[in-house]
Amino acid sequence: MSAASRTKNPRPPAPSLQQQLPELREGQSIALLQELHILTREGKLNQDTRRKLKQVYHLVQFIEPLLAEVLDEQGDVLLADHGAGKSYLGFILYDLVLRPRGAGRVLGVEARSELVEKSRALAAQLGFERMQFLAGTVQQAITDAELPARIDVVTALHACDTATDDAIDFALARDARHLVLVPCCQAEAASVMRQHKALSLKRTPLAELWRHPLHTREFGSQITNVLRCLRLQAHGYDVTVTELVGWEHSMKNELILARRMPHDRHGQREHARQRLLQMLDTFGLQDLQTRFAV
Repeated sequence: MSAASRTKNPRPPAPSLQQQLPELREGQSIALLQELHILTREGKLNQDTRRKLKQVYHLVQFIEPLLAEVLDEQGDVLLADHGAGKSYLGFILYDLVLRPRGAGRVLGVEARSELVEKSRALAAQLGFERMQFLAGTVQQAITDAELPARIDVVTALHACDTATDDAIDFALARDARHLVLVPCCQAEAASVMRQHKALSLKRTPLAELWRHPLHTREFGSQITNVLRCLRLQAHGYDVTVTELVGWEHSMKNELILARRMPHDRHGQREHARQRLLQMLDTFGLQDLQTRFAV
């Protein structure tokens, strides 16, 4: 082939990584995905990381409109992510939502100091200057005087046992507008139900719902989330419960979305408070009244 022919028929450019991997979003940080080990150094996805990315994207679909709403209204937004771990969610939200808009901050709260240090180093490496990481528990964050008095959005993903309730405490203390919660491994209510099972069986046939240990565990988890929803409603939040991902991906699948409402419509707060107290009484959970007190 002559030089002239080669000039007339140049080789087409190699496809970009976004073109090779349709899962990636336009302008998404490849370096971030590699540092989070979602992408390999060669720019590949395996089955596990593809599933992880799909789950994170699905959650981003719920949270992005909340961040955009606050940004549009006040020009800034602060999101606190409790039990942040490696801060997958915080980094990807910053990269996909906040970085393009040049506004908005992320605070990751994580008890394991080594993960906090790694997240701080990664944020500095990527130039994500509006990300902050706090080493400590949610309870410590509640009373941390250095944190802003108001947090706009509070998230807690797969927060085990009472950590979800701690995140709710934090959100109420900081007057959060939105909460996004994915509870996990709830054992406290089931433990209380076991202690009072004999009395409950004498008192109400409903106790058959948790006579057997397996049912106690599963029903305890279910009732815990119902109580959490009622507590949030009693504090003036509109609550939606939906699936995080399909059941084929995870059994810990419940996603609780709460939005603070400006007005108490038709006495809904008091109605929710009374329902919560009735639930505690009906299911022999009076020992938890302090935790769910409103």
